[in-house]
Amino acid sequence: MNRWLIAGLGTLLQLCLGSVYAWSYFQKPLVDGYGWRNTQVAWTFSFAIGFLGLAAAVGGVLLPKFGPRKLAITGSLLYGTGYLLAALALHLKSLPLLWLGYGGIGGIGLGLGYVTPVATVAKWFPDKKGLVTGMVVMGFGFGALLMSKVIAPALATKFQLPEVFAGAGLIVGLTGLIVATGLRNPPDTPTGPTDLTGIATIWSRQFLLMWLVFFCNIVAGVAIISFQSPLLQDLWKKVDPSLAPVTLAVFGATLIAVSSVFNGFGRLCWGALSDRLGQLATFRIMLATQVVAFGVLMKVSNPWLFGVLICYVLLCYGGGFGVMPSFVLNTFGPRLMPVLYGCILTAWSAAGIVGPQGVAWLKDRHGPQASAYAFALGAVLLALGSFLSLFLRRQELGKNFLSQCGERRTVTP
Repeated sequence: MNRWLIAGLGTLLQLCLGSVYAWSYFQKPLVDGYGWRNTQVAWTFSFAIGFLGLAAAVGGVLLPKFGPRKLAITGSLLYGTGYLLAALALHLKSLPLLWLGYGGIGGIGLGLGYVTPVATVAKWFPDKKGLVTGMVVMGFGFGALLMSKVIAPALATKFQLPEVFAGAGLIVGLTGLIVATGLRNPPDTPTGPTDLTGIATIWSRQFLLMWLVFFCNIVAGVAIISFQSPLLQDLWKKVDPSLAPVTLAVFGATLIAVSSVFNGFGRLCWGALSDRLGQLATFRIMLATQVVAFGVLMKVSNPWLFGVLICYVLLCYGGGFGVMPSFVLNTFGPRLMPVLYGCILTAWSAAGIVGPQGVAWLKDRHGPQASAYAFALGAVLLALGSFLSLFLRRQELGKNFLSQCGERRTVTP
């Protein structure tokens, strides 16, 4: 089978799953329409990202045994089901069911579906790891564009929120299901239970530092993703109080769409750049430059400059996901890549709770003034990640793992 076809199918699957990044499109309508607090609604997105990372860790272990097709099909079905249960929850006005459906079941589907094409495509392209894994996860970044500017607005012109969620679930779930049936491993890939030799590597110094650096990059970006539309609308209200809610909503949806393009291209561009600069150097650049961007965001009052800076943050946020697969692969080797890559995605779980909940709490407590505090928190976390990256040294990467396994290969992070 043509390996570029596999890469294309993996990208399409990620496009469907990435619709979760359009959550801020629904955040304000749910708060205004159902009387729930920002923190209550934000838990839906936090649960989805939290279960995504945990399910990805499990999926990395199950992938060698069940293969990519079964795991991707299961993930697509669960993600679509999460949308359908969310529709039922809104019809019943049940917040716990919304958390369980979209957050829990949908999040598990996201995790199983996300890890599968990334690990699978990496096996097909040992010569272009950064470029091709970046291309695949680029689809996930573009998912918000698909949902916020195409699927959700088209459904919202004719239906209420419960029907919008139901229709969106059918579209992304069935499309993902069809695409998943075409995913396959390379012909010479062994099957069977996962070889967990060397799994203790997750407690090694280099893995833990990689996890923390990844977490710091994610938490700042995912906090922005979950609230970028309301934050922009608050800013436009200050600039022009006469703007109608419908106009503000359009501005917010446009930012979601545009920033998702940067999120997507960031995965491809930074991933390809890391093949030349090295993954560690690329992470250091992304973290340091974002500290500056968040510092400016604390003081910005121009909505257009706000949008430009948000797009850059999302470019680097996506870049982290484009670089990390090849970082793990180059550091620990292909045999443990599915397991360890799944484990490192638990940083996404933790960030998905800390980031959105932190911003939601600030918005409920400080209202429109919360954005400055949120950006200050993001700058501190990114600075911490930049500092921690200094303790990762090129010559140390993979040393403990290689000594345990006795493998002879060149480590080029």
